[in-house]
Amino acid sequence: MARSIIAVIVGYITMFILVFVTFTCVFLLMGTEWSFKPNSFEASNSWIAMSLVANIIIGAIGGLVCAAIAKGGKATMILAIVVFALGLLLAVPQVFANRAGANQVRTSNLSNMEAMQKATQPLWVPFTFPILGAFGVLIGGKLRRAS
Repeated sequence: MARSIIAVIVGYITMFILVFVTFTCVFLLMGTEWSFKPNSFEASNSWIAMSLVANIIIGAIGGLVCAAIAKGGKATMILAIVVFALGLLLAVPQVFANRAGANQVRTSNLSNMEAMQKATQPLWVPFTFPILGAFGVLIGGKLRRAS
């Protein structure tokens, strides 16, 4: 039981760190012009596509880590439920943030922190992340069982 709890926690922390590192690195490497639509804080289609793919891959890595630590049982399923539930809870504030920053004009140079604070995206995007993340976790758990 303790092994499963630790597996879920470590899997989630792994995902949290990978999300932060991945999105920070992509933003720093690709810059504001690639990350946002022209003169706005709305995420570009390229950024959204990268985000969707990254969420599945990061979920799979989290599921793989969780399954490796748990060594069987339902830990990856529990992690998938946690990712889905927390993802939905975190998606709701994004709706209000999108409304607040809807018509802001973006200058070309801005810091990573400012970009994170002012970024907006279509309403459907934050609600896909929990689904894709949970799906990725289940894939990662199955990959671990298969090896």
